[in-house]
Amino acid sequence: MSIEAPLRQARNSAAFWAATGRSRGHEVLRRRGFLAVAGDERAGLRVLIQEPGLTGEEVAEITELAARAKGPVDAEDPFSVTDLSHLGDMRSWQMPVMLRPPTPVAEPSMEVARVHGEADLWAAERAVIAGFELARFEPYAEGEMFPMALLGQPGIEVFVARLDGEVAGACVTAVEDGFGSHYWVGTPPAFRSRGVGRAVMLGSLAPLAGLPVTLTASKAGRPLYESLGFTVVGQATWWASRS
Repeated sequence: MSIEAPLRQARNSAAFWAATGRSRGHEVLRRRGFLAVAGDERAGLRVLIQEPGLTGEEVAEITELAARAKGPVDAEDPFSVTDLSHLGDMRSWQMPVMLRPPTPVAEPSMEVARVHGEADLWAAERAVIAGFELARFEPYAEGEMFPMALLGQPGIEVFVARLDGEVAGACVTAVEDGFGSHYWVGTPPAFRSRGVGRAVMLGSLAPLAGLPVTLTASKAGRPLYESLGFTVVGQATWWASRS
């Protein structure tokens, strides 16, 4: 496995989560081997491994951060090298890191628009919460997951797809150092199997067509991403609190 794409995914994820943390007013910690965002009781702690192997001091700091986290703990290692199973009652799984080279993009089958205002941002937020079944953000509070300040973060864009006049799906893209990446590609259950995921990906890929783009794919999402020109270049390991 080439380290280039996982390294790019690591850097892009760090940029995305740092932007998210800043927009939410949460603490962002940058270290050589990881970036961490220490959030509140609902957002919790997010750890993004940045190098294929951490020092003992870095692992110890992550362990301390997890021990005093206000909410759930989530960690991502795109290199699948660092073992964080000691952090507590954590579940662990792997997902493929995928890469799409600069390539033209087809037109989506429905309206896909870049988000500029509150109404569409809250609709995108609700679509992602429903699509990913994010119980931690229920009961729902407008702007908790996607604050308006997120739209002002460098390199960050939010997109929505509309079907029959309703927001049926959403995603976030981030550009960092010449690479793009996708996050929170979500479709609520009521709109699934109607081409919404493909549409929102095509619409959000269009501004990135001249860049290489990475993402981490779920099992359900991988066939869609492969059909859009993404190929597997590595395996990321994830950990998450069970509670």
